Amino acid sequence: MGRDEADAGADPGNASGPATGSDPGREMRRGALPIMVAHTSPAANLDEDRLSPLHAGEVPVAFGDLFKIGIGPSSSHTIGPMRAAFSFVSGLGADASARVDRLTATAFGSLAWTGKGHATDKAMILGLAGLRPDSLDPDHAEAVLARIRAERVLARAGGGTIAFDPDRDVVFDLERTYERHPNAMRFSAYDAAGDLLAEEVWFSVGGGFVVRDGDDGGQGAKVPVPFPYRSGVELLAMADAAGLSVAELTLANEAAQRPRAAVIADVDTIADTMFACIDRGLTLDGELDGGLRVKRRAKRIFERIEEKRLKNDRAPHQVMDYVSCFAIAVNEENAAGGRVVTAPTNGAAGVVPAVLRYYRDFCPGADRDGIRRFFLAATAIGGLIKRNASISGAEVGCQGEVGSAAAMAAAGLAAALGGSNAQVENAAEIAIEHHLGMTCDPVGGLVQIPCIERNAFGAIKAINAASLALNGDGEHIVSLDTVIETMRQTGLDMQSKYKETSLGGLAVNVTAC
Repeated sequence: MGRDEADAGADPGNASGPATGSDPGREMRRGALPIMVAHTSPAANLDEDRLSPLHAGEVPVAFGDLFKIGIGPSSSHTIGPMRAAFSFVSGLGADASARVDRLTATAFGSLAWTGKGHATDKAMILGLAGLRPDSLDPDHAEAVLARIRAERVLARAGGGTIAFDPDRDVVFDLERTYERHPNAMRFSAYDAAGDLLAEEVWFSVGGGFVVRDGDDGGQGAKVPVPFPYRSGVELLAMADAAGLSVAELTLANEAAQRPRAAVIADVDTIADTMFACIDRGLTLDGELDGGLRVKRRAKRIFERIEEKRLKNDRAPHQVMDYVSCFAIAVNEENAAGGRVVTAPTNGAAGVVPAVLRYYRDFCPGADRDGIRRFFLAATAIGGLIKRNASISGAEVGCQGEVGSAAAMAAAGLAAALGGSNAQVENAAEIAIEHHLGMTCDPVGGLVQIPCIERNAFGAIKAINAASLALNGDGEHIVSLDTVIETMRQTGLDMQSKYKETSLGGLAVNVTAC
């Protein structure tokens, strides 16, 4: 994407032409091809004409789309594939389901290149077994997988079994991908004669979102919302015209879709789940699975900080040590396959909880209403990023994951602390601006190095961004829309080896034992 011809040989995203034996109509190519036409003009103020209009039924990205309870280690490579596999088997219909004798799952592109480290194979198996990430007990998952591997069958809905050999029927295709998105999967169902009954291609587009090939990626028709903004400019203009804060505007949109009490209850549940994840991560130690021999550090760091606090040996930066520790605790839980909240992805799941815990524990006057303002403002920002750029590391690198999380957390903190709408927007802009160009290069395909520490830095940057914005008047030169567009362009120009493939960066310069 936007690379020099001299780099073509080193970049797997070069070949063009249909894959042998593939259907050209499926847009499959050898190598990782561009997801869209490169934008070659320099970053400037956002051209509103470039933004696609809200099509029929489209509404701004909702709270529940950005914040989902699931399991680690990856929203795009674990939660997404599980949801897609579950949707495939659930949608077979009674007749086809009764005739299915064998199921297969194939991962392409980034899902294949880093699939083992991200547990993509396990996720697809669990989904085909009829399990969903939002209700799956992480401690139960391994027992289910062990039984499937031992018996080599899946339970059929309504009784009976379906032949399924994980070693044969789960395939990582390391050569082919789809133009629409680098995270592609194909699920196939066969009858006893070996004839194909059904086949679907799905894309995991970041943050646990999945889209079936042929669908437009929308969430279906929805009730129109009172504030259908497409950009930061429109968000601020609509909020100011209505005399609402960004958080209040977001709540109004959410309440148009479902009861206001249900929205508040969901926000509270997500907050409590995040706090519980931090608490659990602060109590566990040992070595993370995967072969890198990465040891959990959050518990040890937290104990050391507490020991110094109790001795009244407090460094000026001690609060930031707590914040780092909170983020690390979450991402160690994520790396271990524990229960986390996408925020907006699993790879960036530690940023928002750490900043939220900072607000709750260290900011005078913090209360439950402030936590709700935090999430609602963060939703508005995350939705803009997802709509106008990406929250997927496989599309734009880690600037779209930790960068987006930092922007959401910065905006949320500014809102919780009583910032104006302009200050909330400024906080988000500052946070993204200083993550631009960040690559996604997980060592060994695992969400451990550099992901765990990177979340700690993202949380610190988010607090700094909110502080800078709150100490200003909201006026600034670089707008949120401009920096989101710059992220999009930078992602297009970034070579695919730096976008969650483990084919470049630290992933090839650090030996994975």
